[in-house]
Amino acid sequence: MLPRLHRNEFVKEAALQWVVQHGYAGIFSLLIFGIVGLPVPDELLLTFSGYLVFNHTLRPVPTFLAAFFGSSCGITFSYLLGRILDTYVIVKYGRVLHITHERIDHVHAWFERRGRWVLTIGYFVPGVRHLTGYVAGVSKLRLPIFMLFAYSGAFCWAATFISLGYFLGEQWRSMETFYEGRLIIIGLVAVAGVGTIIFLIARDLRSYR
Repeated sequence: MLPRLHRNEFVKEAALQWVVQHGYAGIFSLLIFGIVGLPVPDELLLTFSGYLVFNHTLRPVPTFLAAFFGSSCGITFSYLLGRILDTYVIVKYGRVLHITHERIDHVHAWFERRGRWVLTIGYFVPGVRHLTGYVAGVSKLRLPIFMLFAYSGAFCWAATFISLGYFLGEQWRSMETFYEGRLIIIGLVAVAGVGTIIFLIARDLRSYR
């Protein structure tokens, strides 16, 4: 069996190669699996996607839409599982997704303190984002409320990291080490990311005319 570090590097490179080969469909599918809880390097994938927009391999509109809908579908699937199954079943069969009672209790505590906003900000916290959908479902949060907060988070999260990849250009790999321990800084640039993605989409739409 490969050492853990080597396995992680293999997964990262395999995910990036998948995006290169399959483009928008690759982004969409990997983010579904990543949000559900499989070991997909989500932020790295989004940053790389932004770099591919930078070098004109991908276009801004379909890149953002693939990322937004992929993450939205992933968290919606998690939410529906939470609605249908109870916590015991999710923990029992969710070990492969690193779902434990301790992690679920941690996210539950976040919900009690921060309310529905956890669905929005949780995207920026590794180890938490793939549990917020389950917890919202188990808590029987109404679907329209879930969609409002979860999809807003998906929009900001995708816009932030795609924009970072776009602006970093050839230095996009530097984001991999910068992200460690800098969640607050990343959150602060989310607003700038949203503005950037709107600008890129508007420019891309004009080019279609």
